[in-house]
Amino acid sequence: MLFSRVVATSGEVGATRSRKAKTAALAAVLADAAPDEVAPVTAWLAGFMLQGRTGIGWRTLSGLDVSPASEPSLEVPDVEASLDRLAALAGSGSGVGARRTAELEALLGAATADEGRFLVRLLGGELRQGALEGLMVEAVAAAADVPAEVVRRAFMLSGQLPETARTALTTDDPVAALQAVGLEVMRPVRPMLASPGDSLADTLADLGTEIVVEHKLDGARIQVHRSGDDVRVWSRTLHEITDAVPEIVALTRTLPVDTVVLDGETLAVAEDGRPRAFQESMKGLGNGAMQPWFFDCLHRDGRDLVDEPLETRRRELAEIVGDRVIPSVVRPTPERAAQAIDEALAAGQEGSMVKALDSTYTAGRRGKAWQKIKPSHTFDLVVLACEWGSGRRRGWLSNIHLGARTDDGFVMVGKTFKGMTDETLRWQTETFPQYETSRDAYTVYLRPEIVVEIELDGVQTSTRYPGGVALRFARVVRYRDDKPLAETDTLDTLRALRR
Repeated sequence: MLFSRVVATSGEVGATRSRKAKTAALAAVLADAAPDEVAPVTAWLAGFMLQGRTGIGWRTLSGLDVSPASEPSLEVPDVEASLDRLAALAGSGSGVGARRTAELEALLGAATADEGRFLVRLLGGELRQGALEGLMVEAVAAAADVPAEVVRRAFMLSGQLPETARTALTTDDPVAALQAVGLEVMRPVRPMLASPGDSLADTLADLGTEIVVEHKLDGARIQVHRSGDDVRVWSRTLHEITDAVPEIVALTRTLPVDTVVLDGETLAVAEDGRPRAFQESMKGLGNGAMQPWFFDCLHRDGRDLVDEPLETRRRELAEIVGDRVIPSVVRPTPERAAQAIDEALAAGQEGSMVKALDSTYTAGRRGKAWQKIKPSHTFDLVVLACEWGSGRRRGWLSNIHLGARTDDGFVMVGKTFKGMTDETLRWQTETFPQYETSRDAYTVYLRPEIVVEIELDGVQTSTRYPGGVALRFARVVRYRDDKPLAETDTLDTLRALRR
């Protein structure tokens, strides 16, 4: 397949607002891809590369001066092979840099202008937005003519969208092959997510009385796997952090199991037992200062539990980790549920989780079976740009432009500089230029990769921003290194709060 077909499809998807049309365009190109092309094409159209980060910065890419080809000739395997070579050129030094530049110039010199722009955005991280994952799942299902739920489950349990697409599109019986994808100890699954609850009363109306109310810890999500003495730990984004948490590895080896998969949180704790700030918990990774707590068990000694009700999984969990279960109250009255939430806040936690006891573990999905209750509205948005400050903030990057997720990427919904400490301003000024795509006299524009948690009083209709809404009294809570772009809040979620 010509690489130009992939680039044209990307443009077609970006040019329409119709989800049906987007899915059809993606499905068409996937259906025509050769078996060895399915995985890279899936990855590129979802905004990433199979090779992960190549170490190529925006300054390197913007410094290239290559004349484009007049006609498309690059094939998908040609591009993939070039990306493999670029990924292999890791490290620094003049020799490595020269070879990397030569490889880039050869690739871009063989690409047309449209193909070159796509490659620069792909290599520079501008396409790495995660917003197309849901569409790609539907497109894979359409191309393979299988139910979307079958594809979705295989993807969530494997954590690998390109491999899921390859399974669906290169096997004789795709339904059977996808259904055969299950939980594997030592292979992380995408974590189950919670939806924000408007209020405790509304959440109880949704879920009824068969619930558990848990502390929502202000820590870092962890997924822990053990097989014999081998223990591995992954973050919320499925990046392995085993070497950074030796205390969690040591604790897991003492548990009375041979194989286990646990879901939980880890956080730094002050001398008085109260949790430290989220940023301190993230800094604590690697210094032995983290304490793990668990709220779910997905596998125990050869038995997968993802399809068992939460009540069963909690019972298994308690037998395994004992007092390391996150503090919780089972089947509380409404009054006791409200008290449990107050207790969580008094203990320094960020709120509570309310979960249906009959819910299965729906990996990677944000459903109503788990709802988070916080004392105010908080949303995870993406930083699109940052303005230079004035007055006391002169010389620092200050006012951030906030974006919400859509099927096409991210759309601006507001700005804020509230809630920023001097440390935050210093961090922004040092960090944001690493993600720069361009700048003018007042603003540095960024690749959409930095996630920030924003607290706000509400949302109102506005013509000022492209999203048609504006945030009311938005203020920064914290930056979320642990949050992938695909899990940031959508424009539709914000629109639902409009006054």
